[in-house]
Amino acid sequence: MDRVIVYVDDAVYAQQVLAPLFARDAAVRTQWVLVACAPRMTHRISKWVSHSARENWRAKWADKLFAQILPVLRVPTDRMTTVLAKGPLAELTDQLQAAGTSAAQVVDARRPKADTAEEATRPDKRWSPRHGTLLGSLLTGFGALWVLALE
Repeated sequence: MDRVIVYVDDAVYAQQVLAPLFARDAAVRTQWVLVACAPRMTHRISKWVSHSARENWRAKWADKLFAQILPVLRVPTDRMTTVLAKGPLAELTDQLQAAGTSAAQVVDARRPKADTAEEATRPDKRWSPRHGTLLGSLLTGFGALWVLALE
């Protein structure tokens, strides 16, 4: 039996990525391991939220994600395992690989971050700090010229 480890953080994006993989699953019996990768929280949040409250939120977030993904995938529950990532993904991958009898295929179905090169080059999409420094430099230069002109 094949094993596939899938990292997910967004239900809609994951369904688009996983659709071809689950179509292949009809012919071959595959054990699926879905790993929920919860959004990162800043270290400053510990001022207001306890560790147990953060862990409870992460568990609820993962349950909600799995509730959105699992009905669409239509995989029998005996061939599906859900896991919540609580540490570095490299260590979790090693643990999941060691738990099986053979090496598992790893699929990263997480939504890509918005800070790609294509997005950064669009001036209408994002205001870059470079623009602010350029504008500040120009205004400083004009201010210096204005002072010299008044003398």
